[in-house]
Amino acid sequence: MILVTGATGFLGAELAKLLVGTGAQIRCTKRASSKIPALLQPFQQQIQWVDADMLDVFALEDALQGVTQVYHCAAWVSLKQADKEPMISTNVTGTANLVNLCAAMGIRMVHVSSIAAIGVAKPGELITEEHHLEESADNDGYAISKLESEMEVWRGIAEGLDAVIVNPSLILGASAGKSGTGALFETVRKGLKFYTGGSGGFVDAEDVAKCMVALMNSPITAERYIISAENYTYKNITAEIAQAFGIPPPSKLAKPWMMSLAWRGAAVIAALTGKSPAIDKTSAMAASQIREFDNAKIKQAIGMEFKPISKTILEVCEALK
Repeated sequence: MILVTGATGFLGAELAKLLVGTGAQIRCTKRASSKIPALLQPFQQQIQWVDADMLDVFALEDALQGVTQVYHCAAWVSLKQADKEPMISTNVTGTANLVNLCAAMGIRMVHVSSIAAIGVAKPGELITEEHHLEESADNDGYAISKLESEMEVWRGIAEGLDAVIVNPSLILGASAGKSGTGALFETVRKGLKFYTGGSGGFVDAEDVAKCMVALMNSPITAERYIISAENYTYKNITAEIAQAFGIPPPSKLAKPWMMSLAWRGAAVIAALTGKSPAIDKTSAMAASQIREFDNAKIKQAIGMEFKPISKTILEVCEALK
């Protein structure tokens, strides 16, 4: 039996769908209030859903009965400043609970971290698995929660846990809809005028799931892997999205000082409305940073060939049309 946490989320749902296609026995955890995503609705008979909050150790222990493999995708994601501390506590404590149980029960784990938990390289160098984020007041709560969650997995590994960590870059896919990275596509579709001067790594959701399954079924343990297909400048990726929608691409550069004004304005609006800010300080700063990732380690480990991001862009735009 295979357990997937966070299967109601974007990546977790893609992973569960892939596992169902292999004929494996799948059990997925969800919160009692969570809805089963549309992507998994056709597979209700093949998936065993259980209500188990990551903070409920007893519910988790029950969910793990008969399980030999766990994919830990569950995480709280928020840009709200008020959510920062509870988000860190929830994500880290939930991971620690799962790590403790998997170690005690002899269950192998693939833990989903993020490039948010990976540090930066020197100018002109690619970011590798050897880079580590240094905690500071400028880090957003999500990045800190992912870093500290990774630390819990490494602690478990030191205590005998059989586990692998993956750090996906920005995940794209049609099933994201208009949330997450899907919001970028929707923003461009509505006529985005500005692009930023930074760059980042991008990867198709199905490819992340494939890497996770390949690593789970390999003898590899106690390693972390960047899962990223290609590095794109934000100018180029927004231009490709616009082209796929048949509209003019963003033509004006949003300079760092403009992004600074944007996040401050978003913070004011968020404070007045109680909603998440459209952009926060960390995101605004990252939008102008050159961050390029090295995917050589995962390619060498499992022989992975990534889907071209240009193809994923076309698929997402077609779905949003």
